Amino acid sequence: MNVSPLLARPGAVVLEGGSVAAHYGDPLREQRSLAEGAGLVDRSDRDVVAVPGADRLTWLHSLTSQHLERLGDASASEALVLSPNGHVEHHLVIADLEGTTWADVEPGAGQALVDFLQKMRFMLRVDPTLVTADWAVLTLVGAKAAEVLAAAGLPAPDGVAALDGGGFLRRMPSIGDGSALVFDLVVPRGEIEAVADRLGAPLAGFAAFEALRVEARRPRFGVDSDHRTIPNELQWLQTAVHLDKGCYRGQETVARVHNLGRPPRRLVLLHLDGVSEVLAEPGTPVTAGPREVGRVGSVVRHHELGVIALALVKQSVAMDTALTVAGSTAAIDPDDAPVAADDTLAAARERVRAVRSATIGR
Repeated sequence: MNVSPLLARPGAVVLEGGSVAAHYGDPLREQRSLAEGAGLVDRSDRDVVAVPGADRLTWLHSLTSQHLERLGDASASEALVLSPNGHVEHHLVIADLEGTTWADVEPGAGQALVDFLQKMRFMLRVDPTLVTADWAVLTLVGAKAAEVLAAAGLPAPDGVAALDGGGFLRRMPSIGDGSALVFDLVVPRGEIEAVADRLGAPLAGFAAFEALRVEARRPRFGVDSDHRTIPNELQWLQTAVHLDKGCYRGQETVARVHNLGRPPRRLVLLHLDGVSEVLAEPGTPVTAGPREVGRVGSVVRHHELGVIALALVKQSVAMDTALTVAGSTAAIDPDDAPVAADDTLAAARERVRAVRSATIGR
């Protein structure tokens, strides 16, 4: 485990079982900093895989759900590796720069990805390697993130830009309510502190980043997904899948479910009453009366919304269904209503108001 040097900064509280800071003394203030200004989040626990070689893009194109064979230099993307039955086995955040394709994945997931890629090399000119020991991910977040980059003499790219001294800067989709810009910096691990000091943005813990990520409904592999997850159940269908590319493993399931227009589950944002001081763990059942109708993934405390969670629930769950998670009352956010659910929206909004009122009144 590569313990981050930023854990030595004042107020740092280590993420349980991790190697980066959960927060630096005030997670709610850190959330506001990310939502309204800018802050630097240490995500150096993510695994980083490098794939150099002349055949890398056509090879990755054939193995993943994304159209990569014509990915331009200094471009970013996302991709999935699926099982033959279409279940998600890996989620990759990709950057291609100067002859190397980089992929960062969830902490601890890198070796399994490299093992899979090595088995699929055959005689091609590619060399997938786990390089987490040498490279680290830092993430600058906030409405004023581009201003922070400019003050540090760095570009704010639409895609990917090389950094002096090695590494790159990659723009990612915004989080929170959509106003918090996101820029990943993949930098030499030995330069983590120097890069943080150069940027000069206040440090924010992983908990603050997670709260805004959940608000934006951006899933995490292995947390908001499980062994049954197919891309059609998550927004990865829009960000990590190309529906018009050629054959790849699992494509038949993705295409069939897309054409039918009704995946077995859907990802929703839940509002919880916050009665319990302990947040539910990923995988905790979502129930409607005696019936189990889904499972929660990420559960966080949001500085404005209270306790919220991402959950995979059955398609049959109506917007105004009374739900429970580990003893807490839960309600689906009205913004997650299917097009045909207009008649239940008023009731759904009332349920969310009731849940949030219970939290505020505690």
